[in-house]
Amino acid sequence: MKRALSNLRFAVAAVAAASLLLLAGHASAQQKLRVGKAQADAFSFLPVEIGIEHGFFKKYGVEVESSGFAGDAKLQQAIAADAVDIAIGSGPAMAFVAKGNPELGVAAMANQPLLLDLSVQKDGPIKTAADLKGHTISVSTAGSLTEWLVRETSRQQGWGPDGIKIAYLGSNSAQIAAMRAHNVDGFVADVALAYKLQEEGASRILVPFGNIVSDFHIHVIYASNKAIATRPNDIKGFLAGWFDTIAYIRQNKKVMVDKAVEAMKISPEIASRTYDDVMPMFSDTGRFNPKALAVLAKSFVQMGVLDKEPDMSKLYTEKFLPVKSR
Repeated sequence: MKRALSNLRFAVAAVAAASLLLLAGHASAQQKLRVGKAQADAFSFLPVEIGIEHGFFKKYGVEVESSGFAGDAKLQQAIAADAVDIAIGSGPAMAFVAKGNPELGVAAMANQPLLLDLSVQKDGPIKTAADLKGHTISVSTAGSLTEWLVRETSRQQGWGPDGIKIAYLGSNSAQIAAMRAHNVDGFVADVALAYKLQEEGASRILVPFGNIVSDFHIHVIYASNKAIATRPNDIKGFLAGWFDTIAYIRQNKKVMVDKAVEAMKISPEIASRTYDDVMPMFSDTGRFNPKALAVLAKSFVQMGVLDKEPDMSKLYTEKFLPVKSR
């Protein structure tokens, strides 16, 4: 009898332990935060992997699952389909929020567009920005940030939005091939690629767009409405971990350079120069700048994305930012 009772107690304890393990696994799965990036290995988004590897998100009780997408449009579709909880994309993607995509901006991740340069043929006719009038520059797609930057350059030169001809060629490889074939005079490139092509003697950097636009949010972190409603603490934890990661990277250049060499397949020299150029654009607080928001609102109309400027205050919230950042 005693033996049977002992066996019964053991069985009950085993079932209880198994149940606790099952519940713990369920909680862990629930806690995993799905973070999508507009590009898998772009320099701007490497802090996600660094934050994961160095435990900055886990410090705040958040397990991050990172994935990359082929541009902002695909990332925004993922939010709409509830495939990601957090999206790291461009500031201009706030137009998707204005159009009703189920999300809000939760942090201004980066400001001036220091990530992008206008590169031109090395031995071509364009020597300064004043020589761009009437020449053709390629960009990724219509309505993109790259197109807006070229048109803004034209406006600032006094030629209106159409003073520089634009070709929509999609991928970097297509744009580089067109420039090599002299079908276009230049294209908008990220800093690392611009340096690589310049090193190879294929092109030279003409206009760093950070010199063209000062008040801007090139990158914004978004959260889905579902995550905002059901996982507010995880959003706060992710943002706290993100800004801890940025602070760490500022003090440990080699960590970011090594990650860029690994992920982007570039030389340490180019990764180092990219770090020096790009790191100043990262925000340490995530606060939204009213002047930058006004520029974005105006750009939506200029590019024909929206018919009128939206009320930008309805497209973001700062309530999830770390207290020290507010």
